Amino acid sequence: MGTKSLLSAVAGLAFAATAFTAPAQAEEVTLNAVSGFAEGTIFSRHFEEFIDMVNETGKGQVQISYKGGGGKVINPFELGDAVRSGVVQIGNLPGAFYTKLLPEIDAVKMSEYTITEERENGAWAYMNDLHMQKMNVYHLARQTECIPFHLYLNKPIDSPDLTGLKIRVTPIYRAFFTALGATAIQTKPGDVYTALERGAVDGYGWPSQGIFDLGWAEVTKYRVDPSFYRSSVEFIINLDAWNGLDEAQKKVLQDAAFEIEKGCEAEKVKSAAELKRQEEAGIQVISFTGADAEKYLETAREAGWAEFIKTNPENGEKIKGLLTK
Repeated sequence: MGTKSLLSAVAGLAFAATAFTAPAQAEEVTLNAVSGFAEGTIFSRHFEEFIDMVNETGKGQVQISYKGGGGKVINPFELGDAVRSGVVQIGNLPGAFYTKLLPEIDAVKMSEYTITEERENGAWAYMNDLHMQKMNVYHLARQTECIPFHLYLNKPIDSPDLTGLKIRVTPIYRAFFTALGATAIQTKPGDVYTALERGAVDGYGWPSQGIFDLGWAEVTKYRVDPSFYRSSVEFIINLDAWNGLDEAQKKVLQDAAFEIEKGCEAEKVKSAAELKRQEEAGIQVISFTGADAEKYLETAREAGWAEFIKTNPENGEKIKGLLTK
């Protein structure tokens, strides 16, 4: 969907009726929000909790009107641009969905720090500056950062070699899977079930949580261990909308965002339970050990950083230095 048709579609959903306008005084402001994932699924739930917190604590100051997610409102891969332009004021989406606008966001999947530590060591400030300069958005929060990724398959493998396999990818792990020999295929999350069912793809990358929410467990036979990278779903707000808020209104959003960022340890417990549930559902585990595990993880690191620095020659090394120990 192009920018013109996107604007028309959103207008048809009455976004204009609640569009952001900077208040002359401290009156209640309503911001529109869209998630890149379907409502109620793992990567939308924390965003929905954030919205509920804002709407409870921000009465009389700032409210959020949730328009839904999962592609029914806006193509998830165009949501970043919709927030940039102000068609939507707040978006919940992985950085991988807006790398065309901000290639540098791809690095956070390989960060060795938590978002709290990044706020302390200067990494968040640097990345937020890039968000503001290149995307006209302010970075509010990161959720699910303690949920790692796995490779899921419908065909067994006995070594870190994906030659001949068609793997559904996002920019997060395209370089990694390609380095292992896979043929990379990109689709929207909503199309993955059908692609697996029809054999159009042989597997996919996804975090340890979420495949039951999406129904993919029904068409998945194997999970590959160990895990790699980490999930990072970002809350971003249009910069003009952010700058139009007063300090009290900003604090409502920030306080709710920081609460969401505290959920790391709880996510680790949920991930462990989810992996057990996968096995109980009949998903077999292909577990690399020894040299194979080392090769698998080293390829993830090397391919990820090599691709990142190639894509970001001016500041790639600086960002790597900020995100690695």
